[in-house]
Amino acid sequence: MAPGDKMKGDLNGLLGSSAMASPPAPAPRGSTLGRPPATSHAEIEQAAFRLFAERGFEGTTLDAIATEVGISRRTLLRYFESKNDIPWGQFARTLDGFRAILAAMPESLPLHEAVHAGVLEFNRFDLDARPSHRDRMQLILGTPALQAHSVLRYGEWRGVIEEYVARRLGLRPDDLLPRTVGQVSLALTISAYAQWLDHPECLLHDLLDEAMAGLRRYLGA
Repeated sequence: MAPGDKMKGDLNGLLGSSAMASPPAPAPRGSTLGRPPATSHAEIEQAAFRLFAERGFEGTTLDAIATEVGISRRTLLRYFESKNDIPWGQFARTLDGFRAILAAMPESLPLHEAVHAGVLEFNRFDLDARPSHRDRMQLILGTPALQAHSVLRYGEWRGVIEEYVARRLGLRPDDLLPRTVGQVSLALTISAYAQWLDHPECLLHDLLDEAMAGLRRYLGA
C-alpha cells in the first residue's frame, strides 16, 4: 500500500494547511469611526485577496487593505508583519501542525514513508476556504515580488522535515542527509503544485503522492 493510501479522508492544503486556509468570514469595506471593530486573520486575508485580484499584488498597499477591512494600518500589522506575509496566512501555526503530524508517525514506519505520508497529510485543505487554496498558491508561486520572501518560508518548511529526519536517524538537522531530504521534499512538493495549478482537472493529492514517491531513492529504500 502506498503511503498516501494510509491517510484517511479526502484531501482537504505545501505549503497549505488549515492554518493557511482561512474559513469563510465577512470582511467589512471602508473605514469606520471610533474604536476599530474586532477583526481576524481571515477577514484581513479575504480583503487582501479581493484587492490583489482587482489591483494586482504590487498595486495593493497595506493602507488599502486596512481600509478595506475597516481597521488602521497599525492594527493590521499586529496580525501580519508585512504584505508579503498575508498570502502565507498564519504560517507559524501551520508549521506547528506539520511538526505534530510528523511526530505522530509510527516509529515503525520507514522514514521515506513517514515523510511521504506527512507531506500528504499536511497538504489537506478546506475546499470551502476563502481565499481558496488554489488562489493562495497561484499568488505565492506566480508573483515575482513574493519570491524572495517565499525563500524564507520554504526554508522554515524544510526545517520541519530536517528536524524530523535528524531525530529519526540520530543526526543533526544540518547534517547532509536531513538537509537533502528537506530540499528534495520541497522540490517534489513544488513540482506537484505547479502541475496542479497548470492542470485544474488533476487532484493535488494524486500529484503529491506521485511526486513524493520519488523520495525513496534518496533514503535507500
